[in-house]
Amino acid sequence: MQIRLEQLNKQFGSTRVLRDFSLEIQGGEFLVLLGPSGCGKTTCLRTLAGLEKPDSGRVFLDDTDITDAEPRHRDMAMVFQSYALYPHLNVYENIAFPLRVRKLAPSYVDKRVRQAADRLGLAALLDRRPRQLSGGQRQRVALARAIIRQPNAFLFDEPLSNLDAKLRVEMRAELKRLQHELGVTSIYVTHDQAEAMTLGRRLAVMKDGVLEQLGAPEQVYSSPANLFVAGFLGSPAMNFFPGRVDSGARVLAAGEVVVPLEAEHLVRLGGAVSVTLGVRPEHIELSTEPRDGWLVGRVYVSEAMGNEQLVVIDAGQARLTARAAPDIRLDFESPVWFRFRPAQLHFFDTATTRALA
Repeated sequence: MQIRLEQLNKQFGSTRVLRDFSLEIQGGEFLVLLGPSGCGKTTCLRTLAGLEKPDSGRVFLDDTDITDAEPRHRDMAMVFQSYALYPHLNVYENIAFPLRVRKLAPSYVDKRVRQAADRLGLAALLDRRPRQLSGGQRQRVALARAIIRQPNAFLFDEPLSNLDAKLRVEMRAELKRLQHELGVTSIYVTHDQAEAMTLGRRLAVMKDGVLEQLGAPEQVYSSPANLFVAGFLGSPAMNFFPGRVDSGARVLAAGEVVVPLEAEHLVRLGGAVSVTLGVRPEHIELSTEPRDGWLVGRVYVSEAMGNEQLVVIDAGQARLTARAAPDIRLDFESPVWFRFRPAQLHFFDTATTRALA
């Protein structure tokens, strides 16, 4: 089922939560709404489910306008952060509930419950009540209850945020595989960029009720549309250096950080002078020995991560974070030489924050 949101606006009191928000989700697609808390992503999901009514704008399911349709007539399965299981019902009864309220044949309900339980590894837990389950098991029950309906769409509202880190990774993989097998249109809300990058076929990055960028995860990561998207995606975040371009000297000067510019960079800059340079930590090369043409700084702190180090460097008034190999010895205050990979530089107009292409 294709879903289309057209010019949605929603306001709570004096706070505008959605601002002329438009988005099209293709049938069978797994789309992630990504943004910080309060950006409007959950309101967007609840509006799609029919739990909130927009102040203006329309919602379409294929070519049918469902803006004013009741939630039960939209046939969308929502999976909540809090699991929302019935505590007095066992696992079997929780999963069966959506079909029983439709008064379907008991034999059909039983077959569907057991199929869903087998798919999600719940077959041995059908007699237990929610209080007897772990967090991961409860989330599986909530998923089973959703998929048993064979809905028009799955709506996921940060369903993994209550789980520990290891279980979140496991459940991410299961969710992605499950959506692939079922082929049901899915919209997933999260503020966790790791979830967004690994789950979504496309990302819709939001801020203050506005769609900032829409695209494949790798596209949004490698070609962010503005400073907000560039800083929000990536851990550690992209380094930013507000500076000025000297096209005659072919450099961008941001305090003590002076970066040489190539001809291709000047074409991208298009004559812009007040520019913010962006560079991701993995695109900074480090050396413990002097290198011609490289910048020099001092190690502020180094964090060992096992397979890599995250190195925070003081370079005059600027401070930046770089990724380094785990075997490089970087002590506090020791000098370190660095350079930015020329092909991986990002440029943003400092006034408008838009990317310069």
